Amino acid sequence: MEITASKLIFHELIGLGVEVVDATNPALIGISGRVVDETKNMLIVLTKAGSEIMVPKAVTTFVFRIPARLSGKHAERHVKIDGNLLVSQPENRTKNIRKIRMR
Repeated sequence: MEITASKLIFHELIGLGVEVVDATNPALIGISGRVVDETKNMLIVLTKAGSEIMVPKAVTTFVFRIPARLSGKHAERHVKIDGNLLVSQPENRTKNIRKIRMR
């Protein structure tokens, strides 16, 4: 299934590239890497330096990189998402896309 910008919040985030572009904690801005795990309130990002950093979802704005093979486009896409939209248990958030399609 293609990952579109409008439905990114319903997809699995683990494995996607991510960058923090805004946060209430200025120390988090600029963190980038690959999402390696996710909890209800946190994204765990593996940086290029090899460290895992826990980033809170609720107070952060992210830019996710969607590879061309997943986006159905010819080039990588960048999608900006308010972290408040991601606050949910990952397994419940991914189920919500099925509910929307059924309506």
